[in-house]
Amino acid sequence: MPSNFALKTMNTAHRALLKVSCGKLGNDFSGMPSIELVTIGRKSGRPHAVMLTAPIVDGDTYVVVASRGGDPQHPAWLHNVRDNPDVQVSVRSGPRQPMTARIANAEERAALWPRVIAAQKVYAGYQKKTTREIPLVLLTPKPASAN
Repeated sequence: MPSNFALKTMNTAHRALLKVSCGKLGNDFSGMPSIELVTIGRKSGRPHAVMLTAPIVDGDTYVVVASRGGDPQHPAWLHNVRDNPDVQVSVRSGPRQPMTARIANAEERAALWPRVIAAQKVYAGYQKKTTREIPLVLLTPKPASAN
């Protein structure tokens, strides 16, 4: 399982790749758009940014996978969105947009998980590594009046 250090190093490397390439490299991985998700820390109250990919894009909704590489623990960002669903999202190095993060319910996950696996088989391997059910999170734009 990836350590916190390894995950932070990957995020730092991803941001560096985006910066040195002026956004020409690192905006897509294996056909998935890269996104920067900014949450508010549930303990610190400070913003925290993490680089993720979205295996499913339905219109203006992005589905991200809280896999943490198949680790037995949920990623910190998932706990943050549980406590505060108001997030900022940058897609493919674009401007940050206010969005709402919502953890898929059981019925939604059952419908979405096969699509996630069809898009990126790596997530099936992550699920096999852990006994926890890997959550899916839907990121949707906030209505203009809620910004």
